[in-house]
Amino acid sequence: MSAGGEPAGAGTRERDASAARIAEEIAIGFAALADLGPAVALFGSARSDPAGRAHAAARAIAHELGHAGLAVITGGGGGAMEAANRGAREAGARSVGLTMGETANAHLDVNLSFSHFFVRKLMFARFACAFVVLPGGFGTLDELFDALALIQTRRVDEFPVILCERRYWSGLVAWLAETPLARGAIGADDLALLSLVDEPAEVRAIAVHAARRWASPRNAP
Repeated sequence: MSAGGEPAGAGTRERDASAARIAEEIAIGFAALADLGPAVALFGSARSDPAGRAHAAARAIAHELGHAGLAVITGGGGGAMEAANRGAREAGARSVGLTMGETANAHLDVNLSFSHFFVRKLMFARFACAFVVLPGGFGTLDELFDALALIQTRRVDEFPVILCERRYWSGLVAWLAETPLARGAIGADDLALLSLVDEPAEVRAIAVHAARRWASPRNAP
């Protein structure tokens, strides 16, 4: 018996079972998205007001991306995510949701549900050629800084990180320049990874350029 009263080996079996579930989620996700083609990940608040600016922006941006031939990947839930998936569908583009147990929105062509947060994040990083970040809270900020850290540490190929709505994000970008950059915690190249935009057409232009790089022979699977 273990010190906790469990049969010897019970902890090992549980770890093995957990590792097997993680491997299964990765395999399912990779298989489901293998033929997705160039795609853009959109992040934003699940709490966005359906009548608000962020909701309308998410739908319009996804619509622009869809008309450019790009698939759209979101967290698959409500709010800005639902608006983005709707915009993609309306443009005839592939609409993908990567959920974490919440109810998926009704505008998905592909709905993948994950139990492990890092597996879900892996799917975004592996299959998106650009990240579009709409106004949001902690979850959106987590995705933003996770992407920047992956690029900064060269764990992934560099891809554009596009902040939509200058008024929302300009304070954060100013703080990054005035404090972490000024103290040497980040470099000027790190700050340059961020693009501040207001218009869906700006997002489309950056994403299309990124998609061309993504489709180049050196980035082929």
